Amino acid sequence: MDNTAEVREFLTSRRAKVTPEQVGLPAGTNLRVAGLRRSEVATLAGVSVEYYTKLERGAISGASPEVLDALARALKLDDAERAHLFDLAHAASPVARPPRRRNTKEWTAHPSLQWILDAVTSGPAFVRNGRLDIVAANILGRAFYQDLYDMPGQPPNIARFTFLDRRALDFYPDWDFFAGTTVAILRTEAGRDPHNKELHDLIGELSTRSDEFRQLWGARDVRQHGAGSKTFSHRVVGEITVAYEGMSMESEPGLTLTVYAAEPRSASAERLQLLASWAASEYGQDTAHAPENDKSERVGEPPPRHS
Repeated sequence: MDNTAEVREFLTSRRAKVTPEQVGLPAGTNLRVAGLRRSEVATLAGVSVEYYTKLERGAISGASPEVLDALARALKLDDAERAHLFDLAHAASPVARPPRRRNTKEWTAHPSLQWILDAVTSGPAFVRNGRLDIVAANILGRAFYQDLYDMPGQPPNIARFTFLDRRALDFYPDWDFFAGTTVAILRTEAGRDPHNKELHDLIGELSTRSDEFRQLWGARDVRQHGAGSKTFSHRVVGEITVAYEGMSMESEPGLTLTVYAAEPRSASAERLQLLASWAASEYGQDTAHAPENDKSERVGEPPPRHS
């Protein structure tokens, strides 16, 4: 990834989102640019216009944490955007070393990790990497994401499914939200791990094959995806709303353990129980070799453009 271009486009896009009114400047002063002028950002951050211009052109190597914090405040960055700015600055440093990441093609779950996943029986539990490959899951997780496991190629990938498989439009009732979130997670990971070839290969594939992905990628939005709620429409049991928690695995840098759970005694909880019963009948207890079925003609076809 071209770090200079990433810094330039990120800072430019964030500056365009801040209006003069949001930072206490008179309205209507910027007639030729969207958002703030460079001079206004420089003043708000307490740096010279020349220095801010240098930063926005991508020369962010050597910027101090204090300067980065001042920029984050001036541009009204949220926590995810602030972290992304620091990641970009770290990647630009001549002494920065790429973070240690597992090679997905060579990594397999340790038996004890699979035991832990299988111990979660009331909700889907799975491990993903930064490019959204699912690299391990319990039986309910495989049943929940069964369409991903049907797609050609392994490991199953949430981003490829979202943008390249028509079934995603049914699985995600709010496809636009899930698509935006997916791209923001990938953008965040690209800033954190800029030398990851597998990640860049995936981004290149999606940019080539999906207009929607390409447009969302150009927005340069980032996101912290630790906890919240989601609604899915599963083709076996119907609509399910779950809370989720994502936890970084300290023993496996770059991997995240995610668990879904439905509100007790809710319709979604009943549907997860039905899905668990269905999974037990379909898969038995063989978590590692759940069958691949229903490879319909929709697999591998990108969703149609949204109006």
